[in-house]
Formats: sequence, structure tokens, C-alpha cells
Amino acid sequence: MKIIIAGDGKVGLTLTQKLAAEGHDLTLIDSKQSVLDSSIERFDVMGVQGNCASMAVLERADVRKADLLIAVTSTDEINLLCCMTAHGLNPDINTIARIRNPEYGKQIFTMREVYALSLMVNPEKQAAREIERLIKFPGFLQRDTFAKSRVEIVELRLDKDSRICDIRLMDLERIVKCKVLVCAVSRGGTVFIPDGNFILRQGDHVFFTATSENLTHMLQNLGIITRKAKRVMICGGGRIGYYLAERLARDKVQVQLIEQNRERCHELAGELPMEVCVINGDASSQFLLESEGIEDCDAFVTMTGMDEMNMILSLYGESCKVPQVITKVGHLEKSSIHDSLDIGSVVCPKELCCNEIVRYVRAMQNTQGAAVTLHNIADGQVEALEFVADAKTRYLEKPLREIGLKKNILIACITHGSDTIIPTGDSVYRKGDSVIIAAKSGMKLLQLNDIFE
Repeated sequence: MKIIIAGDGKVGLTLTQKLAAEGHDLTLIDSKQSVLDSSIERFDVMGVQGNCASMAVLERADVRKADLLIAVTSTDEINLLCCMTAHGLNPDINTIARIRNPEYGKQIFTMREVYALSLMVNPEKQAAREIERLIKFPGFLQRDTFAKSRVEIVELRLDKDSRICDIRLMDLERIVKCKVLVCAVSRGGTVFIPDGNFILRQGDHVFFTATSENLTHMLQNLGIITRKAKRVMICGGGRIGYYLAERLARDKVQVQLIEQNRERCHELAGELPMEVCVINGDASSQFLLESEGIEDCDAFVTMTGMDEMNMILSLYGESCKVPQVITKVGHLEKSSIHDSLDIGSVVCPKELCCNEIVRYVRAMQNTQGAAVTLHNIADGQVEALEFVADAKTRYLEKPLREIGLKKNILIACITHGSDTIIPTGDSVYRKGDSVIIAAKSGMKLLQLNDIFE
């Protein structure tokens, strides 16, 4: 497809990397030529320097022949105007805009036809939703849902005392005493799609697939005690902090939000529910954190504007024995650093936003049989995708042991109506079933048939 990406910042760069790898014809627009030159040289794409909301610039980017425009500049208003102008020049184009200001949310939803938007994405809101889910269901570093929330893929880090350290996967069920499947393991920066002979080791990041009920049983049988969060401390009063505090307050969770900028504190105090305690102070102050009761918190969330600060604060939270620590990062490229540090769950707004856009692009390419859900796991090195089997899907009702899959692909789960199946060699899938697969990133999987040899 011919795709125009307006804005070559963090999100634009990540999208360029992902979509170029899938073979799309990309044109980038940015106001800075130096930024464009770097991406053009790295990804072999076209570049147009200028204001992406300008009709002349969009014409130079050949917008009339484009299938999709993605506007991800740093300014909401420019993104909206860019999409509206592109639609005026090419009524058949699909448009995606990143809109971050909370004030525009309801307005754009009710007037989406006026703005000519096919999809609106809000990385900060997505991140807040993801963090809220982690807080609501503690015990795992990451949780991704499939099959209308009936199935999950979760991440668990094995410490030296874990009951499943040095255990072969084929022996896992006798210890966890429920049906789960390990679909990926990250070890020292290397990711494996394991078989039954794979042995789990201390420090592994293990990704399990199962129903929510079985995952709860697994935690209990592994001796991992979890409890619902009643008090959460948030470091950083940016957009994510605002969205998260609002959502948690709605769930009757006691929230303490620490923000250094006094003017921003006044804004937050006026916009958030009265139950949220907004504290003006430096979150890096040990005295402040202790005086506000960090050791008595159920969850500690670090989301200042600096990744390094967030990681240092999270390390301190872990040292205070806070049951759940969540760290916001802007760059997952530092994944080897993340893996080596005990900083709890890691959430990257940029990755969440890009995943949603990539899923939309794949659905455009293949409206019949496209993935209905897409999540990146293992620091983006593995994709977990959900497909629905249809009449054109190969090997319907054939045992999985007789099916040839491409290398580095695993069928992780099958849902048939209300039944959830952790597959064995005898399992089959039928028309209408949801099939969840795990695959190394970079494989072009547009429909279920793409997983077969």
C-alpha cells in the first residue's frame, strides 16, 4: 500500500520501521529536513519537507494516489487539519490521527465524519488503560487479552525461588496444576518460541497463555500472593498521570499524584475528582516519598518525562517492597537494560499506539481474515495475533500434529464458542473459531493461512 506518515518523531519513526519491514510504499513528511534525511537513509523511503497540513506539501507527497495517511505530529490541531485536507484532495483515502488533548476526545467522536477520520489514537490514554489493567489484576508484568477477554497472554519473571525454575515445559502442568501454555521466553535479550523440552531458568521472562481463571490458579499454585490495590502513588502529572488518576478514582482507589510543576498541580486539582490527592513536590526526593507513605502503597507508578528517572524511582519502589511497581518508558530500544533491572512492569505508550495502527493497516490490506487483535510481547520481539478461521482457512478440523507451521510460529490457543482450548497435537480448529498465534516479529502474517508452510 502507498502510505503517507506525517510527523517523523518517536511514533512516526517506529511506524516507519514497522511498515517498511512489511513492504509498504512509504512517504514521510516532516518540517525538519535533517530528521527526514536520517529516516530516508535508514529505511529507503521517500521524504517531503514542509508543513503536512499544507495542500501544496500533501500534493508533493502524492496524496491523491495514497491509500492511507497517518498524522502523528506533536500538535493535535495540525494532525486534524492534515487529515481533513488529505480527505479533501483524495476522498478515498483512509486517515489516522494522533489526538492527545483530553478536551478533544468527545468532540472528535461525535464529529468524526466532519474531521474525516478513519481512526483516532491517543497513546497516553492507551497507556493509562494498560496500567489500570495491571493494577486491577496484579501478579504479572504484562497482560494482553484476546477472544473478547476470555484468553490472556501474561508475562512472569522467574526469580531464584520460583517453583518452576529448572523445569522442562512438558512437566509444567504437574506444578501449576492447570492448563497453561508457554508461548515465548525472553532470556538475556534473546527470545525463544519453545517446545516441550525447553527448560526454564532463573531470570527468564516467561509468557503464558491461558484463561483468566487458570492464570489465577497458576499464581496461587506458584505461591504468588496478589491483592487488589487500594492505594496507588503516581509520580508525574502529565497526560498519562491525569488519565490514570481519573480512571483509578472512578474505581474507588485512593490516589496520590506527585507533580513538580506548581501550575500543573493547580490544573490537575481542578480537573480531577476531589478524591485524588495532588502533591506539589519532587518525586525524586526520598524524604517526600517516605513522608507520603510509599512503603504502605499497593502500587507505585513512575511516569515522569525521563526514562532514566522513572527507572531509578522504580528501583527505589522495589527496595521499599511495594507489591506492584509499574514503569513508563518512551524507548523500548533499551530493553536489555529493562531486563537487567528490577523495575516491575514496563509500559511504552509509543508501542501501544503503533500496534493499533499496524493492526489497522493489516486489516486494510486484507479485509477478509485479517487479525482482529494484535499485541507485541517480549519487548516487541514477538507478535501475538488473533485470527478467526473462515471457510478459506486451510486444515479445518485437521489435528495440529498433521499441520506444518512455519518456523518460529506457535498456535497458543483456540476458542470454540465459550470453550477455550490450550492446544495439543490432537486439537483441531473449526470455521468460526478464534486462533491465537505467537510468532517472531518481522514475519508478514496478514491472515491465518500465512502461518502454514
